[in-house]
Amino acid sequence: MVPHNMTWMKYPSQSQNPSSSFEDIIFSQHIISRLMHGYIALFVPAGLLAGIIILGIFIKNYLQHTLDKLDILIFAYTSSNILMIFLSLTITTRPAYLKVSYFECGALSFFFNLSYFSSQYLLLLMVLSLFLKRHPPQNALITKAHQNPMVCVGFVLTCAFCAALIVVALLGLVNYHEETDCQLDPLFAWPEYEIIKFTFGFCIPSLAKLLCFILLLVKKPQPESHPSRQNIHPYLTVLVITITMFVCRLFYNIMILSRTNLKIQGNIGTPQNELTMNIAEVVLFSECCISLVIILWLHKPCRNVLLHIITNLTNVCRRRNASNTTLEIRETHTEVSSVPSENESH
Repeated sequence: MVPHNMTWMKYPSQSQNPSSSFEDIIFSQHIISRLMHGYIALFVPAGLLAGIIILGIFIKNYLQHTLDKLDILIFAYTSSNILMIFLSLTITTRPAYLKVSYFECGALSFFFNLSYFSSQYLLLLMVLSLFLKRHPPQNALITKAHQNPMVCVGFVLTCAFCAALIVVALLGLVNYHEETDCQLDPLFAWPEYEIIKFTFGFCIPSLAKLLCFILLLVKKPQPESHPSRQNIHPYLTVLVITITMFVCRLFYNIMILSRTNLKIQGNIGTPQNELTMNIAEVVLFSECCISLVIILWLHKPCRNVLLHIITNLTNVCRRRNASNTTLEIRETHTEVSSVPSENESH
């Protein structure tokens, strides 16, 4: 096996000489198809609707000059997740795979990894921002950067762009004009692709977030920066999103490392391997949708607007019901009064 030419890798379901029985392949494809339909029908509409509402709220707050520093980070995070959701629509062909050229598959992989790294780094920036808010830095440069979230977002997106370029470069340059079965994490990527993606896209950011949360719990805050009960919502929102991302991406990264092991062994795997990788991919995309719904319900500016909208809709429905009831009573009263009595009829 030539270690940096992975074009020999084929999906077990697409292989011309499958090592497994056709019953296993059909069962695996059936599960993948059901998962795909469930994700498209439930998670995609919920995630996109939540994301659009969040962006609308923050744009309105920006125009009214009431946008908080954390809101800017959440705005960028939401935009990144919406991009991920749109890219996830490439799974609509499952259990088959998207048929495009190697070059087009590499371009899709770049934007997918850009969204993957940026969402991870932006969440790390949120955790770090909350930590610095509770424990103000002594360094003047860090203080200046902390007070300018746009600079922080620009720096994080630059890092994500560079990381996405590095991992896409590890797809190789073989047969880029030919057609292939495309996944957003391409099967033909070099083994180093998954290793670097795991290291810089999951391991290091997760350890950094864990360290920040431990310091938040252990380190005694300054009296003037101690959060009150009313200001605990940002911490809760970021904590819930962090836990959700960690659980979903842990499973996903375990699966891509397992695929790396198969590449090193020169093995295409089994339909069960293909099934678990597809499940991990759907779980990753679902996490983007769930995170946006969590922000909409837990982040105080978004929740207040959402509750205000629900209250207004409820009031409108009550007024309509009340007006309809009043109209029905009037009509009934009119009908009764219009019927002549027995004495009048005689």
